[in-house]
Amino acid sequence: MTPQRVDDVCGRELRREIEGSYEVVWGGARMSGAEVARLAVGSDVLLTGWGTPHLDRSIWAGADGPRAVAHAAGTVKRLLDREVLDQGVAVFSAASRIAWSVGEYCLGAMLTLARRLPQLDAAVRAGGWTQPRLRGHELAHRRVGILGASSTARALITLLAPFHCDIAVYDPYLDEERARRLGVRTTSLEEALSCPVVSVHVPNLPATEGMVSRTLIDAMPDGAIVVNSSRGPAVDQSALIEQARAGRLLAALDVYDSEPPVLDADTLSCPNLLLTPHVAGDTVEGHLALTGYVMADVAAWWESGARGPSWVDPAAWSTAA
Repeated sequence: MTPQRVDDVCGRELRREIEGSYEVVWGGARMSGAEVARLAVGSDVLLTGWGTPHLDRSIWAGADGPRAVAHAAGTVKRLLDREVLDQGVAVFSAASRIAWSVGEYCLGAMLTLARRLPQLDAAVRAGGWTQPRLRGHELAHRRVGILGASSTARALITLLAPFHCDIAVYDPYLDEERARRLGVRTTSLEEALSCPVVSVHVPNLPATEGMVSRTLIDAMPDGAIVVNSSRGPAVDQSALIEQARAGRLLAALDVYDSEPPVLDADTLSCPNLLLTPHVAGDTVEGHLALTGYVMADVAAWWESGARGPSWVDPAAWSTAA
């Protein structure tokens, strides 16, 4: 991990604690695969983050590769190969901590669009005042459709609790017992997308690409809100933008089918679209918590073999984000 990344994901006090508990060697300003391999050999824990090069399996070819990888960032699928976990290496990811930041973003986007805040803001800036045609809706007691029961979805479900929403979740891997514990109900993809508020939380997999199709988007009720903070390819972006530009749907897009997106002037000026640059999981407090989040689980695993919330389950690799 570079010094710049350490400052981003590790507060000064925690850094002092880590340096007091471990023999620490921080990476240089520019990290290459060779530099990471050099640092990894003979280490017990490899602390990684955004910008860390892919960890080649050769790092564990001998007996002196790190026993644990603590990733102070999101998905580890681009960081290392699945086979590394089969070699007994414990891998930890801060994705479930980032999930809380994403959940807050989704809740904020829902409330922002439901109350028509962007349109009202634009009206006042243009010299207007009361806007009877822009009267918004409350989120309380509404039906909310959630696609995917991922960690970000579970964070949003927790945040929605005070609103007493009827939450319908589409996820082929979510059984009735787990849904009951989450306080939601399982449903079909079609029913989830028939809700007046929809949030997308699926991983980037071949099975999820294009799952929210043009046909399903066209069937959504007038005035529905769609929030996509997961993966752009899961949603037919063109179809969703067309319906928003037509005034029929409202959408918050934090992810796109290609990034950064190329959007035309009509899309950029569409009042029914809330557009953000893939920042749903990006907060000051959230980033500074990432290293402590994974390192606490590493310490517990080292001491007792405990598998905390950041532990990456090899059995869930194929369906994880």
